[in-house]
Amino acid sequence: MNWIVSNLQNALDTWNGKLSEIYTIVTQSPADFKGGTIWEIITNINGALQAIGFALLVLFFVMGVVKTMGNFSEIKRPEQALKLFLRFAIAKGIVTYGMKIMLAIFTIIQGVVTTIMEKSSFQVTGVSLPQTVIDAINSCGFFESIPLWAVTLLGGLFILILSFILILTVYGRFFKLYMYTAISPIPLSSFAGEPTQNVGKSFLKSYIAVCLEGAIIVLACIIFSSFAASPPVVDTGTATVTMVWKYIGELIFNMLVLVGTIRLSDRIVREMMGL
Repeated sequence: MNWIVSNLQNALDTWNGKLSEIYTIVTQSPADFKGGTIWEIITNINGALQAIGFALLVLFFVMGVVKTMGNFSEIKRPEQALKLFLRFAIAKGIVTYGMKIMLAIFTIIQGVVTTIMEKSSFQVTGVSLPQTVIDAINSCGFFESIPLWAVTLLGGLFILILSFILILTVYGRFFKLYMYTAISPIPLSSFAGEPTQNVGKSFLKSYIAVCLEGAIIVLACIIFSSFAASPPVVDTGTATVTMVWKYIGELIFNMLVLVGTIRLSDRIVREMMGL
């Protein structure tokens, strides 16, 4: 029955590999991800969109002046003219140095993620089959192995699916970071006008939420590692098929909790921070 054990252990090895990969991805900077090739493309797009951002900057500024000023004679007042000048200068600085501002935000939140990992002594705890389960499977006869094969096949397939959902969600966060950075000059230009500044505020809040998803992902992995350190109890008093089914079922439940938490990390951040 070694092939049954091997099938199930291969699925668990895939899960362990994806869990370790999450640790590597979450601690990486977008500039270093995949050798920095993607970051170069994003930087070029950001630079190209800055020209559009500056054009929108002027447009939003004029719209703001028209909507907030009762008449143009108010602009002649020194305090009002200074206020408008400062708004335009600050908005221009935000668009010009938008990428640096966003990288600074990311670095600060990465510090939070690193602190969480250091203080929790985070280590990726791999999931493996207990020796009791392996011995019970190996001792099965041919006819008893048929339902056991079906159980392990379904369990292994489900674990593989959860593994890929897990890693796809974490990769999706990185893709969102790239998208926010690439298009940032356009929404950031809205700070030039008072009526449109909420667009820029909403953009920055959403970006902060995406960055904070890394902290939620790490916390979820820490909790799961604690579960993995105490594996499901093996009920040796039942038939082998029942024992394996109960073990796999409890193991998959723990995995579902982790995958569900990571999938909902964006919603958790927004509920926690009110973003």
